[in-house]
Amino acid sequence: MPGALVADLPSSSPQFWAGQNLTLGVMARVGSQTFSLLGVSSPPSGVRPAAVISAEYTSTHTVFTLSAGNTTVKLDFLSPVSPNNYIRQSLPFSYLTVSASNAGGAGVQVYVDLDETWTGQSGNTLTNYATNDQMAMFQLDVDGAETYTQNPMDQALWGTVIFAAKSSSSIQSGRPDSVRSLFASNGTLSGSTPPYTAGDVVAIAHDLGSVSSSASAVYAIGYARDAAVNYLGNPRASYYAATYNSSTLALSHFLDDYDDAAAEASSLDADIDSKATSAAGSNYSDIVALSVRQAFGAADLTIPSDTLDTNIVMLFLKEISSDGNVNTIDVIYPLFPILYVMSPEYIRLVLEPVVQYLEMGRWPAPWTIHDIGSSYPNATGHDDGKAEQQPIEETGNILILALAYSRAVNSTTWADSHQGLFQGYADYLVANGLNISTQLSTDDGQGALPNQTNLAIKAAVGLTAFGALFNADNYTDVGLGFANQLYNESLATDKGKTHFLFQYPESLNSDDGEYSITFNLYPDKLLGLDTFPQAAFDMEASWYPRVQREVGVPLDS
Repeated sequence: MPGALVADLPSSSPQFWAGQNLTLGVMARVGSQTFSLLGVSSPPSGVRPAAVISAEYTSTHTVFTLSAGNTTVKLDFLSPVSPNNYIRQSLPFSYLTVSASNAGGAGVQVYVDLDETWTGQSGNTLTNYATNDQMAMFQLDVDGAETYTQNPMDQALWGTVIFAAKSSSSIQSGRPDSVRSLFASNGTLSGSTPPYTAGDVVAIAHDLGSVSSSASAVYAIGYARDAAVNYLGNPRASYYAATYNSSTLALSHFLDDYDDAAAEASSLDADIDSKATSAAGSNYSDIVALSVRQAFGAADLTIPSDTLDTNIVMLFLKEISSDGNVNTIDVIYPLFPILYVMSPEYIRLVLEPVVQYLEMGRWPAPWTIHDIGSSYPNATGHDDGKAEQQPIEETGNILILALAYSRAVNSTTWADSHQGLFQGYADYLVANGLNISTQLSTDDGQGALPNQTNLAIKAAVGLTAFGALFNADNYTDVGLGFANQLYNESLATDKGKTHFLFQYPESLNSDDGEYSITFNLYPDKLLGLDTFPQAAFDMEASWYPRVQREVGVPLDS
């Protein structure tokens, strides 16, 4: 939900990350008065908008509190983050808990609906309604959708939208004005589920009874893909499929798991908030809390579809807001700190499909590949060598990531099994890491440029990382030599040695104030490599306040 729309929550729709609206209508009936709570832009006659009291988030929850007359209603969206519980983490569903309190004994009913906007298309939707002793569930599919396809706005088309709740509910599908009006009139639904036509909604209502203190209903919303990822022509399923091989079984478990998932989420939220606040204050903890779901919600934990072997786990990521690449190395690199702290095994799992592909010899270049697929979820490699080229960026990244994983788990077993591959990349950095040809970095908005300082820093740190990982002092010495030239000998600093320049030598910069944020110094400090002296860090720390603007330090000048 865009922050600018929260004040108008009763009439505002949540959005997919690319900006398209997703219909999600929520209402509550208190006594004989119905209130719109979320996403009801054209409410039935007599329905009043609830008043928004607050909006807050934690690492796992987004909670909206509204006033429906004298009754307080909360919409609590919970996306479990459970990196060490692979089943819970891989289930592609979230909880919505609608709770009411202080109703003075009045009868309260709650209502939620959604439509085919969640499928990524309009007019070609198939629905199925199923119920058992435990739950009521709607499924929405795209008729004839080709596996692994998406619409132009990055929504997957080949999966199934899941909308479910415990079965003590009434249900209905049909035209939104009719379905919503029926609930608004009497607090229940008809049970009718005619064939779906474009623009219909599917709805589930709950009767919470007479509410004196509080009562709630829990819904599940998600998107399941039987074939989650195409890895080199082999389909991979979500991890949970090894235990729950149908949407019905998976949903039943998910709803039954609510109490345990919520308890874990509460503990995790408190732990993250406490540690982040202690580290750098409440502004920092707010950013960390906002980042957790973004990081782990992006992770597809998969196993082979044919064997469902849980010993062969791979993690896949989609590069969003750009081109949809699969397991982009310079996306994994900024992701790794949160994995390093919360679930270091994920570093190996996300690198595994990349490393396996590289060791097949199908990638023809001597540097590390940028990604293993141009369009998620097709991780089909780049045998023709026609991937985005970021030689120093990705080669330094993979060596740093290998050391970070090994340090976090206190074992070099995995790195040792790939030492030959990593040594080839270390050799590439020795030959190319200081006199850097014109090329892109992850800061590719500047275009391809030679001798970018931040890339040279990455090469230096990558070499000392390789040296530390394999006790290869000769590589460490080369990395230290690069750092000595860049900082001690001022190859990459301004004349006054107040900051690192954007490029080196100084003549490549338009003026002495050119810079970029040298974030590649971070793993040097985190991993204790001491590639650069403390004076280099102090220099940058003194520089950034001088170029800081209202919302932070620009990435570069």
